[in-house]
Amino acid sequence: MKDIVFCSNNCFVLYSAAVQAKTSENKESVPSLPQSPMKERPPKAFHQYSNNISTLDVHCLPQLQEKVSPPSSPPIMFPPAFEAAKVEAKPDELKVTVKLKPRLKAIHSSLDDCRPPSKKWKGMKWKKWSIQIVIPKGSFKPPCEEEIDEFLKKLGTTLKPDPVPKDYRKCCFCHEEGDGLTDGPARLLNLDLDLWVHLNCALWSTEVYETQAGALINVELALRRGLQMKCMFCHKMGATSGCHRLRCTNIYHFTCAIKAQCMFFKDKTMLCPMHKPKGTHEQELSYFAVFRRVYVQRDEVRQIASIVQRGERDHTFRVGSLIFHAVGQLLPQQMQAFHSSKALFPVGYEASRLYWSMRYANRRCRYLCSIEEKDGLPLFVIKVVEQGHEDLVLTDTTPK
Repeated sequence: MKDIVFCSNNCFVLYSAAVQAKTSENKESVPSLPQSPMKERPPKAFHQYSNNISTLDVHCLPQLQEKVSPPSSPPIMFPPAFEAAKVEAKPDELKVTVKLKPRLKAIHSSLDDCRPPSKKWKGMKWKKWSIQIVIPKGSFKPPCEEEIDEFLKKLGTTLKPDPVPKDYRKCCFCHEEGDGLTDGPARLLNLDLDLWVHLNCALWSTEVYETQAGALINVELALRRGLQMKCMFCHKMGATSGCHRLRCTNIYHFTCAIKAQCMFFKDKTMLCPMHKPKGTHEQELSYFAVFRRVYVQRDEVRQIASIVQRGERDHTFRVGSLIFHAVGQLLPQQMQAFHSSKALFPVGYEASRLYWSMRYANRRCRYLCSIEEKDGLPLFVIKVVEQGHEDLVLTDTTPK
């Protein structure tokens, strides 16, 4: 047999048949390792490398036996889904259904052989825990708001504020109580003592016009005319919004005109359903909210005089926190001593005011102010009325 010489990196390697005999002798002297029961060991390769230093016999490294992993613990047995869900569900109770879904075991490939030994929990069967709540279709009826309110009253708890007192103010045009919708009759404006009118009811009256300052003129004139006019929709008195078409006598309340589908225009005119154009119009007004400052122009001096002249009255005259109870009077012989360059001091004047307490911080009390006569001169009296204390009376000859 011929010798074969390999040259690699200036080193010569000689391989011959004679080497096989020598390596076979060494093979018999080396004890063989036990074979792995898992995998057959590949045949050994014998090589001899010759260089300028020495001759080496190289054998393949022995293959170590793989450690056998300890036996895995027995899998945890979960009860079947139908057994875990065996709960007698009543019609008024919630039914809980538990489903256990087994998790698929991962399939190991041949690459896993070179990985380190598996962990303790590897290879076990896992199950997924899921809960499904089923509400049975029974005769269960949720409690209404009235039943909840009664139940809260029995418990003695208060979760809602006290109801707002009902607004009994009535519009003298449309006869509806309380403030109206913003995109409707709008808020109530004071016309006279206990006399109110909705903003749009007054604004859309035929005689009424608005100034640049926001004052509504001729509201009283429209009221006097409306007391004799009957609405075409509800057949009640107080109608003041008439059709703008010539020789048309149809007249409505503002709220009735909206219900009757009258057409309103931006120039403050209105057409009844008989004379309005078909379809939409460029100048048609469909939104009636008024956010600007609007008030009724009136003679306040005459209004206050009418309040004073009424003697026994059922109404309260209030300015801010000052409430008037009696205006008082002055006799001719008292005129000289009971006035100054800026004010009058009528005898019998009485008013009350809610103001901060002199005894406690962040608390209010009532101050009753009155004017009396003493030795031909006015005497100013302030009576402090506070709960838990006796009334304190302060007097002086000047209002300051």
